Amino acid sequence: MLHGITVWIRKAGFQESMGIWMYCNTGKCTNVFFQINAEDQPAMRAVEAWMILAIIFCCFALFSFIGQLFTLGKGCRFYITGAIMLLCWLCILIGVSIYTNRFANHFSGYYQGYCYILTWICFCLSFILGILYMVLRKK
Repeated sequence: MLHGITVWIRKAGFQESMGIWMYCNTGKCTNVFFQINAEDQPAMRAVEAWMILAIIFCCFALFSFIGQLFTLGKGCRFYITGAIMLLCWLCILIGVSIYTNRFANHFSGYYQGYCYILTWICFCLSFILGILYMVLRKK
């Protein structure tokens, strides 16, 4: 039922995948902490925390943009929104770097899943968006 949700790594040829929240095998999902060893659990918790922070900062950036859109004078820049978006970028960088270091190539026979790839795409786009907000002027 939950198989395939947030797939960060997937075993080639099998219905086995692991994300930062769940481990799924042939349609049955369990907590990811049952599959990784005790010394890697703090690293996985750190990845989860940094990804949650990235989502929070992204939402703050959206609300900040809407607020600045209606309160900034003509010709002003969206510095606050850009700074918040760059904080989001930093959180993604730290979280995905920890995951890459500890888990991406840790399991043999696995390859990167779509969420892992999307995280790197979000990393690039959040940096570009943060810079664009810094440069953007209100017309």
